[in-house]
Amino acid sequence: MSGETTRTCYLPAARLAELYELKTLSPVEVVKEALARIADIDGHVNAYCLVDEEAALAAAKVSEDRYMKGEPHGLADGVPVSVKDIVLTKGHTVRRGSRTTPENAPDRFDCPAVGRLRENGAVIIGRTTTPEYGWKGLCDSPLTGITRNPWDTSKTPGGSSGGAAASAALGMAHLNIGTDGGGSVRIPAAFTGVFGFKATFGRVPVFPPSAMGTLSHVGPLTRTVEDAAMMLNIMVQPDSRDWSALPYDPWDFRTGLDLGVRHLSVAFSPSLGYAKVDPEVAAIVADGVKVLEAQGAMIEEVDPGFDDPKEMFSAHWDLGASRLVDKVPQDLRSQMDPGLLQIAERGRQLTLARYADAVEARVELGRKMNLFHDTYDLLVTPAMPIPAFMAGQDLADPNTQNDWMDWSPFTYPFNLTGQPACVVPCGFTKAGLPVGLQIVGRHYADPLVMQAASAFEKTRPFQIPDAPNVAH
Repeated sequence: MSGETTRTCYLPAARLAELYELKTLSPVEVVKEALARIADIDGHVNAYCLVDEEAALAAAKVSEDRYMKGEPHGLADGVPVSVKDIVLTKGHTVRRGSRTTPENAPDRFDCPAVGRLRENGAVIIGRTTTPEYGWKGLCDSPLTGITRNPWDTSKTPGGSSGGAAASAALGMAHLNIGTDGGGSVRIPAAFTGVFGFKATFGRVPVFPPSAMGTLSHVGPLTRTVEDAAMMLNIMVQPDSRDWSALPYDPWDFRTGLDLGVRHLSVAFSPSLGYAKVDPEVAAIVADGVKVLEAQGAMIEEVDPGFDDPKEMFSAHWDLGASRLVDKVPQDLRSQMDPGLLQIAERGRQLTLARYADAVEARVELGRKMNLFHDTYDLLVTPAMPIPAFMAGQDLADPNTQNDWMDWSPFTYPFNLTGQPACVVPCGFTKAGLPVGLQIVGRHYADPLVMQAASAFEKTRPFQIPDAPNVAH
């Protein structure tokens, strides 16, 4: 890494707060650098669809004044934050990657995650790109075009939180809000080499509810595990608008990050019993598992014992897509992503009986995983079976694949079960593309998943790109 990585844009968020309190660094300086970095490099990756410079600088000045008075306001005071463009933010117009949304209709309120971060002094610097309505595990949309991978701009960063992941990787914001309905935090974390965390369903309050229902989560994308833990401390704070949210637990997710994985029982499933994994990716992931074993984890190679749940997932996903599209006036739908229209049509063809079967199968999957975790504390898998592929296309292999779930078999099962799951960067292919390791815990074991991720990070610190690797 070059000397640029010592700039404030690459300092951990927790370190920023320390330096602010010491008055050796100002939130205004940090926010100005973040904005300058976006201006300098985002043209190569297209991570941002809105940069709110005026509001960000005003919030940074207010934060600076608080620190000068010795009265910081919360865990993230003065820390730059980006918000995925399907997450409501007061004063911003949420466009959802769609030409069919209003151009100037500012939101009247913050969603819970944004509201809690703002209450903790965070500085909202802008909105990150998403595919239309977050419908796929990629990041291109009719509205904002193609978002690209920082490690190779000819490749996709994954999605649907691809803009958030690129922002994290390139130091354009320290904390980045993503959403995950089938892997949309973890897929781009794997493809861009950052840390992504999907908490137990209900841990992070959500409002308004997603069209994808109980599949959908809001989660952090960051450059370190500790930053994600700090961010989660804020995001889990209660909000009565989400009736399905778990009771608030004031646990500090930074607690226990140094406890390691010694004596933990860890199941390693290289394929979940059904996925085809690129040999180079498989080898890098297997080497990553050895890191946990060397730290004292008791590793057993074993599959959790379920068949590919794609069909039951698709029933839920396609129905959500049809609900999204059906709310768009008929005369505007020609402007929408053809892939979204296709799965929406599949959702319209879904019978009540087939949906009921999918719900029943989902219950059985959840039961199996509960029983599996009676034996194993954690499950580790590849995050993705392949490295990042060409940007702007929906399929890695059009000859064998029909939709994005076919090239992302490891993530969506754990949206169905609602378990906590994260992705840690675990290495690079010979072509220089990141590979991710997924760590899954039993329901409500979010701190343990964080603990294992932190143990991995301490042995294999995450690497970050100094600047976009621009393909020619």
